[in-house]
Amino acid sequence: MDYLIIYAHPNPKSFNHAIKETIENKFKEKGISFETRDLYALGFDPVLKADDFIAMEQGNYLPDVKREQEFINKTKRLVIIHPIWWYSMPAILKGYIDRVFSYGFAYILEEDIKPLLTDKEVIIFNTLGEGKEECESSGMSNCLKKTIGDIFRFCGMKILEHKLFYAVPYVTDEDRKQMLKEVEETIEKLS
Repeated sequence: MDYLIIYAHPNPKSFNHAIKETIENKFKEKGISFETRDLYALGFDPVLKADDFIAMEQGNYLPDVKREQEFINKTKRLVIIHPIWWYSMPAILKGYIDRVFSYGFAYILEEDIKPLLTDKEVIIFNTLGEGKEECESSGMSNCLKKTIGDIFRFCGMKILEHKLFYAVPYVTDEDRKQMLKEVEETIEKLS
C-alpha cells in the first residue's frame, strides 16, 4: 500500500470530506494504492484505558489498536486530514494517536527516547475557521504546525507538507475550489 489516509471529521458534507475525496480521486487517477481510515465511520474508540496499558506491558496491543498499527506498518506515507477545533485536533484523532502511536510501536525508551517509525513520511491537511492574517500574526499558524508536526516527528516520521486552509466556512465557493486545487497539486507533487 502506497498511502494510508487517516481522516477525522464526522460530517460527510464538510470541506474536510471534500479534501479526502479529492485525494482519493487523485490516487485512483494515478493508480496509487491506498487505504482510508475514517475514524468516525469506524467508530474508533479514542479513550486510552487501563486495558491498553496492561496489554502494552505484556508486549501486546488491543485488537482495534493492533489493526490500525498493521495499516501503518503496511505503508510508507500517511495523509492526515482533520479540522482544527479549539486550537487542536478532534478528540477522536488525539485518542487514536494516544492509543495507536504507543510505546513499543512508535517509540521506545533505551538510554533516550528512540523513535520507531523512521521509515514513514506524513502529509497533513488542516482546516480552520480563523483567517490567515490573524493566525499568522498571532503565531498560531506556526504553533499548530509545530505541535501537530512534532507528534509525528517524535516517532521519527518526516513531515513532507503541512497545509493549513483558513476561514473555510467564510470564504467563497471559488476560494474553496482553489484550496482543493492546492490539495491536488500537493498530492501530484509528492506522489
